Amino acid sequence: MESDRKLFIISGPSGAGKGTVVSELLKKLSDVELSISATTRKMRPSEKQGISYFFLSEEEFNEKIKNDEFLEWKNVYSNKYGTLRGLVRDHLRKGRDVLLELDVQGAMAVKRRIPNSVLIFIKPPSSSVLKERLMGRKTETKDDARVRLEKAEAEISLANRYEYVVVNDELEKAIDELLRIIKHERLKKTKIIL
Repeated sequence: MESDRKLFIISGPSGAGKGTVVSELLKKLSDVELSISATTRKMRPSEKQGISYFFLSEEEFNEKIKNDEFLEWKNVYSNKYGTLRGLVRDHLRKGRDVLLELDVQGAMAVKRRIPNSVLIFIKPPSSSVLKERLMGRKTETKDDARVRLEKAEAEISLANRYEYVVVNDELEKAIDELLRIIKHERLKKTKIIL
């Protein structure tokens, strides 16, 4: 399948605010779809099938791997997560740009498969702000926060592999910069082959 629409991949370390950025960006762009990931993780009480994730059994997920139905997938803490190729294809066929929120590993895997996808890295303003954000979370232990900080620093070191790096210091400025990037990329006459 070939499409004139764009595939935007947003990555960034834990604590960079990428979830907030993506949420606010989608409020301003009515013609962009966020691709929902599939997972073998158990559904939490507040989650909904097909909205939070596509919750699959281990067998269903493995069958999709075997049938090459994922653009990328990975094991994370004994659960599998992946981006469904068919879902992305459906959004593109409907004439919509697609936004993926992926970690660096997933972003690089999709970029290898779809070279015309657009990589955007969301970065915190400084390592001290990142540390403050991660250590300030009340949902994890200090050890968990330290592990996340180490992973975040490793991911930031790979930001130079992305076409764009956006510093999320002030949310509105970051959103404005992302809107400019998307507008610029839409002017390019590249095609997505999926």
